[in-house]
Amino acid sequence: MTFCRTLTQILLTGTIAVASAAHAAGITVHDARNRDVAVADVARTVSIGGAITEILYALGLESRLVGVDTTSLYPAAALHDKPNVGYMRQISAEGVLGLNPTLILAIQGSGPRETMDILETAKVPLVLVPETFSEDGLIEKIRLVGHAMGVDARAECLSAAVGADLAQLRALRAKVKKPVRVMFVMSLQNGRAMVAGHKTAADEIIQLAGAANAVDDYDGYKIIGDEAIVAARPEFVLSIERGKESLQADAVYAHPGFALTPVAANRSFITMDGLYLLGFGPRTAAAARDLSVKLYPALADPGGAFTSALSAANCRQ
Repeated sequence: MTFCRTLTQILLTGTIAVASAAHAAGITVHDARNRDVAVADVARTVSIGGAITEILYALGLESRLVGVDTTSLYPAAALHDKPNVGYMRQISAEGVLGLNPTLILAIQGSGPRETMDILETAKVPLVLVPETFSEDGLIEKIRLVGHAMGVDARAECLSAAVGADLAQLRALRAKVKKPVRVMFVMSLQNGRAMVAGHKTAADEIIQLAGAANAVDDYDGYKIIGDEAIVAARPEFVLSIERGKESLQADAVYAHPGFALTPVAANRSFITMDGLYLLGFGPRTAAAARDLSVKLYPALADPGGAFTSALSAANCRQ
């Protein structure tokens, strides 16, 4: 009797395992390379990109993860529990393929190019997830990752929750009468500021928060001089927390360029967690809302009317 029950349990477990491995069978994903990628097995997935990892955990798929990159900082269990394949822009092909993955999900911009070339020629399906810094781009990122993993219903659940939070953010943003000018500074290198222009995550998060990017004459990141800083007239400097490499408020206020702007006069320096602020994962609406309240304290709601649909949703099953 006990033997029969044990045998039944083994067979049932085996059936579940086979069903899980085959869940994504027959799926085709159109990725950032404008290619169709056939996905047959998601049982051993490697995630390269913090937003991808965050989405996978939000969808309850962490058991299928066999490796993550160093930008996978949320949830903390990701880097703690999973093998680390390195920084997303300095990935080792051997480190990834050594985990015997059945699927690789990598955010657009992962590299170096030599590594991506090797991964593309390997027999393991590689899905390059588009990185579009917009509300629509965020929703599509969630849907694509969910589709690749064979959990479209869960992805729609997560997309709906994130969409609701973005809608709530739009309502908050509508209350802003005069957008403040914000300059995102990645670092100060030999006294020169590395600053975000258009077509960056920083530019979009500033706009989502109801502010204006003080830089409007170039795309991407660029080192600018003191005269350009003064001419941009920033009212706030925004940066990210990077441990010992974090930009410090006193360094900004003492900088010759920023000293001639309202940033120094008003001591208006804001720093936030990097993945939270710039990751464009499920928590992006919350990050933009937090930034908005820092920029516009009058928008803070002491009554707690703003409730996150994401925190209330269960999209893990």
